[in-house]
Amino acid sequence: MLAIVTFQNSNAQKKKFGLGFIVGEPTGISAKLWVSNTNALAFGLGWSVEGYRFDGFDSDYGNVTRTHFHVDYLWHSFNAIGSGGQFPLFYGIGGRINSGTEYNGTFAVRGVFGIDWLPRNTPLDVFLEIVPTINLVSSTGFGIDAGFGLRVFF
Repeated sequence: MLAIVTFQNSNAQKKKFGLGFIVGEPTGISAKLWVSNTNALAFGLGWSVEGYRFDGFDSDYGNVTRTHFHVDYLWHSFNAIGSGGQFPLFYGIGGRINSGTEYNGTFAVRGVFGIDWLPRNTPLDVFLEIVPTINLVSSTGFGIDAGFGLRVFF
């Protein structure tokens, strides 16, 4: 038996590149580039004033500001919630670099899980994501990033 899965492209997917913001851990600028009907690259540049969220760091949690940059490759499941494709679930893998006091040069692997809302006939992408991370350099540890965001596609 052969099953064919179809969905209607949203305006966000048709326009390919979106730019907006994310609020959470971290807070900052978010961008997304659709590379196919179901895959995208997501980028983030953010700041955090909460400091150390990882096992393996010994300093006070709230005393350090850091800069955060990440890139993720995402897969979208458009039929996971209903068949309309308006609320795709997404998952992916990526990397993150942090800088700041005692954070210089830290690198982590990210596993991304979330849900998008792609409102019909609009160039918007509203998303919620939870991101477990494994810090690999300069020390090891486990942490979680999470955020809510909005992007406008051009």
